[in-house]
Amino acid sequence: MANSAYASGLNLDALMVPVQAQTVYAAQENSLYLPGTMIPMVQVPAGSSTAQVAVMGSVAATAISSEAAPGADFDTVLPADTKKTITLELIAARTVLRDFGGVDVEDMSRIMGNAIASSVDTKISTEMANLTQQEITESNLLHEFYEAVGAIRAAGETGPLNAVISAAAYHEFMQHIGSSAFSNADVQNAAMRTGQIGVISGVNCYVSSFLNDTNTGVTGTKAAIFSADALRGATQGGVKVEVERRASAVGNDVVASIAFGIETLDATRGILLKDAA
Repeated sequence: MANSAYASGLNLDALMVPVQAQTVYAAQENSLYLPGTMIPMVQVPAGSSTAQVAVMGSVAATAISSEAAPGADFDTVLPADTKKTITLELIAARTVLRDFGGVDVEDMSRIMGNAIASSVDTKISTEMANLTQQEITESNLLHEFYEAVGAIRAAGETGPLNAVISAAAYHEFMQHIGSSAFSNADVQNAAMRTGQIGVISGVNCYVSSFLNDTNTGVTGTKAAIFSADALRGATQGGVKVEVERRASAVGNDVVASIAFGIETLDATRGILLKDAA
């Protein structure tokens, strides 16, 4: 079917390498989550459209205070295991670059990469609605933040925590903590650096425009605090870029895509702060 939404560009030989490199770079740099620092990413082998992740339960260790009878061992324990299946979805963005004209290849690549990053971050924000939801009852958002951290710790999480503050709640959040009441953190990509708020109570905090009522489906979404074991993502081969000559368009089809999925592993290891009032 004919499509008139063509851009101008360069020929295939000059286009292919810059578009691939810039698109992948833009997608990785503009997503809070694709690098896998905040939410681990499982690589799914080719030929499969799902990833199976084991959710392992904890076990109690035995204290040995005396020698057992000869030939007798202390009791063995078996952790409970629950499997979660992550189903991949194909996310893609397509454009056509015509041979005629002077569209900047890097600009087009950045736009395509941003489209992939935005879609991934939107899907992850939607999944965060499955975390344990905590209704805000105090006027001070920071107090609710501390309460959420305490609840996650009380549930048995001892590992590092991350927090994503909604853009709508950013002003209120910063009013309570000021501009120098927190420490800095080592961050990985451009999205994490530009979205970084700081480290508060040992929690790495970021701001995101994708964590909102529309994406989560939760009224009054304020923030999400979670550990690496709360959510798990899956990809197959990362961001891909394909360029194909299209004679009817006098140019080249450029398609950026990623096979991606996200699933909640343990809702008790994360809390979604909301203020429905």
